[in-house]
Amino acid sequence: MEITSIRTEKDYILALQRIDTLMDAKPNTKEFDELNSLVHLVEVYEEKHYKIDAPSPIFM
Repeated sequence: MEITSIRTEKDYILALQRIDTLMDAKPNTKEFDELNSLVHLVEVYEEKHYKIDAPSPIFM
């Protein structure tokens, strides 16, 4: 398990693919820890690069 920051779109896609393979990981395993770490890194990347602004009050 080598976990690094997600810096590029390619890193992001690879992380999503790896998450997909780890979705059935059992708790308290290395795979589960890797899954949790990758999910956190993806959330950070998405917050920075795919941020969704709050809707305008007009649209609410």
